[in-house]
Amino acid sequence: MIARWERRMLQIVVLAACGVPLFTGSRGVWLGPYWLKGVQDVPVDLDSHFRYLSGIFLGVGLAFLSCVPAIETKGPRFRMLGGFVVLGGFVVLGGLARLWSLVSVGAPTGGHMFGLAMELGVVPLLMLWQWRFALRWQG
Repeated sequence: MIARWERRMLQIVVLAACGVPLFTGSRGVWLGPYWLKGVQDVPVDLDSHFRYLSGIFLGVGLAFLSCVPAIETKGPRFRMLGGFVVLGGFVVLGGLARLWSLVSVGAPTGGHMFGLAMELGVVPLLMLWQWRFALRWQG
């Protein structure tokens, strides 16, 4: 009974966490960088690159979303997406790049700081939780 409850909680937390890349990725694809605070005039190449990266972010959200059903069996996919296995996957590497920006350029707006916390804090913790849960679920 406890395993079923934990499974449901893990699914709910992962589903909620997926909201971040799904929302911001969609918004970035649709609006480009103009939805960011203070952005007014953007070169065409920067707009293109921003929308490209937003599309990747949206794709990562969809890929994590695909792990929610039968989450106890999705460990390899979940860890690959987060980058836990090689500490260099999509999310963790992006968070490290964002951390480099913070150190070299300065602190971004609150939304980007939230992203940094998700990428280097929440996602690795969720990967550990999923891994530990899957080991107990199997047996």
